[in-house]
Amino acid sequence: MIQCIAIDDEPLALQLINEYCGKISFLKLEKVFTNTDEARAYLQDHKIDLLFLDIQMPDINGMQFYKSLAQKPPVIFTTAFKDFAVEGFTVDAVDYLLKPFEYDRFLKACYKAKEYIEFLSTQELQLNSIFVKVNYEIMKINLKDIELIEALDDYIKIYIKPSPVLTLMTLKSIQEKLPGRDFVRVHRSFIVPLARIEKFSKTKLWIAGKEIPIGSSYSQVYDQLLALSKTR
Repeated sequence: MIQCIAIDDEPLALQLINEYCGKISFLKLEKVFTNTDEARAYLQDHKIDLLFLDIQMPDINGMQFYKSLAQKPPVIFTTAFKDFAVEGFTVDAVDYLLKPFEYDRFLKACYKAKEYIEFLSTQELQLNSIFVKVNYEIMKINLKDIELIEALDDYIKIYIKPSPVLTLMTLKSIQEKLPGRDFVRVHRSFIVPLARIEKFSKTKLWIAGKEIPIGSSYSQVYDQLLALSKTR
């Protein structure tokens, strides 16, 4: 069952989405919101699989709201303005529904979301290791062995036992290889595995006794960690 929520400042639009979701056996609409602050608070405490999100809202642009989320669930944008379509796909939206949309078009978007969510689930189950170039060799690293990843100029340092390894790549490049549910970037120089975090505050966290700063531009990480601590 795909658990989802919908955010739209128009109650009639939410009523229609609720009606459509009720016809689709693999969807469960958990909650609807007309206020993005309330939706954000809900997302910090609840894991959802899919988000229906209006773009043109009075308090904040839906695109900006989505980009600000620490954990970004798959999203289907809904809007009356076709000009946002291209921007919608730049944030890897599953689909883009132009209001007013009929049930058949909504159903098609939901099937796309279902396939995408199933694909992500399969990928995460299969991904338990990565390969990186170390000197002139390709080395396999098990994800469960990673304690910390640190950027060092043009290299990154992957902390594993018995000794860390250096590989010539960027932090952004390795982040794209890692499952987002297990690893989080907390600073321009650090990626950490969530399972290794021993304690945290708003400005730092600790792994294996090592203090790691949380960068000022990654302040949303604290809310993400707080939400995860309530579910584990």
